[in-house]
Amino acid sequence: MPSTHSAGQLCEQRQTGLASLLSHANRLMPNQKIAYVSLMLGVIAQALVTASQRDPIMQDELRGYPEGFRIRLSVLPDCGDKRLGFTLQVSDVDGIRQFIQSDDTTTPNLSLQFKHIAMAFLVFSFQESTTQAFANDRMIADGDLAYAVRFVRLLNQLEAVILPKALAMRAIKRYPKLSLSQKLRQARPIYLAVVKQMTRQLFSRQAPRRIV
Repeated sequence: MPSTHSAGQLCEQRQTGLASLLSHANRLMPNQKIAYVSLMLGVIAQALVTASQRDPIMQDELRGYPEGFRIRLSVLPDCGDKRLGFTLQVSDVDGIRQFIQSDDTTTPNLSLQFKHIAMAFLVFSFQESTTQAFANDRMIADGDLAYAVRFVRLLNQLEAVILPKALAMRAIKRYPKLSLSQKLRQARPIYLAVVKQMTRQLFSRQAPRRIV
């Protein structure tokens, strides 16, 4: 006879599994944390671009920025000489307000920086929300604070859509009402775009150089 579990027991099992996963994550070596944060920054950049093309909530938030507004999310260069971060630009494409990739060398209108790689790791391993990171003084905002708060709301909306509910509830302050079918419908094109971009980058690094 199959065993049955109450909703409370299932929830407890999920929380135990999540705690175990986070415990393993915290044992990563510093160079592994740098690699993980670098990967997550790339994923988030592509996910924001793709989600902004489809998500009406994000598009509504983006209307609060002037066209051409540039936002950079990065980690202060305390991890060797490697620069970690990305820059996105708010643009109107075919009448839709969305993010597009921007040149990192261009001065941003809003810069959000984690003070240390360990602080970025806390957020990107979903042990602390972006809102908590601001409250705990783990990030520096260079620019209009209202625009910074708006960008945090954009990150929260993205995480609500693409993360499993158990992780999303740790990553954001308030989890919106989203059915499983809604999450899958909205998250699928984002996942596909991220995988496509990462695959393209992987093959471009492995491609042999031409000898002139």
